[in-house]
Amino acid sequence: MRIVKPSRLKKGDTIGIISPASAPSDLFKIEKGASYLESLGYKVKIGKNAGNSHGYLAGKDEERLQDLHEMFGDKSVKAIICSRGGYGTPRLVDKIDYKLIARHPKIFVGYSDITALQLAIFEKTGLVTFAGPMLAVDFFDSISPFTEEMFWQLITSNKKFGKIELPENEKIFSVVKGIAKGRLIGGNLATLASLAGSKYMPDMKNKILILEEIGEAPYRVDRLLNQLRLIGVFNKISGLILGAFTDCIESDPEKKTLTTGEVIADYVDNLKVPVVYNFSHGHIKNNITIPFGISVKLNATKGNIEITESAVV
Repeated sequence: MRIVKPSRLKKGDTIGIISPASAPSDLFKIEKGASYLESLGYKVKIGKNAGNSHGYLAGKDEERLQDLHEMFGDKSVKAIICSRGGYGTPRLVDKIDYKLIARHPKIFVGYSDITALQLAIFEKTGLVTFAGPMLAVDFFDSISPFTEEMFWQLITSNKKFGKIELPENEKIFSVVKGIAKGRLIGGNLATLASLAGSKYMPDMKNKILILEEIGEAPYRVDRLLNQLRLIGVFNKISGLILGAFTDCIESDPEKKTLTTGEVIADYVDNLKVPVVYNFSHGHIKNNITIPFGISVKLNATKGNIEITESAVV
């Protein structure tokens, strides 16, 4: 597959804002986030349907799709940042004009439910996208300086990024030792699993897989990991990075349960590839931005990860 890197973002460039999944709970968050971007010297274009609401979706499928296509097609827009995640992006993947995206490759940012779009775009176009901060989640309020610094460095600098530093002296812990190289892919576990068996799921052969999750009970995490096991994902990857599994607990104190840690251990402890956990990525304040499709080196023995190239040109 040919890997396509977007052009780096420069001061004065226009950033497009879309809501391809759910809508922000308060549209004021979009305004506040836009003000933040403008304070850094960027122009902001908000999608026509970014504030729409249709149940748990930010408008009907065709409305959310229209904004996605318009932002990719608009030559003045150099980056697209999603307002938030939520639900609904897997509904769009078979309706997207991937030729349009291939003709206008640009920075595309989001995480959580946005994973489905990022995986599908990578599979169909080879475009590097970014699992990073979102407008109405991270940028509308006081963003963590750690999250902020790494994000802007990745999308504005065409120099090799190098070793990833974790926040607040956090450490990456080894489950299976060893060293692996590969292209980084993955994201939200439930959203990734929703593409299983479809032509929008990237080939996991020789990839470094990263997984994160929020709000799924241990039995659901079990079901999702088993789905990946059954389609052979764990036999194809060259390494595994476990990010944050936030609030993945059993809420009913009367119900017998395993912990999420015990569930994950059942699937990863005996893998034949390097595996690490406690990586600062997911639904957390200090969130490491992940450039999907970029080559990385995972050293599970020493507990470090290095991005071996730039994410933009």
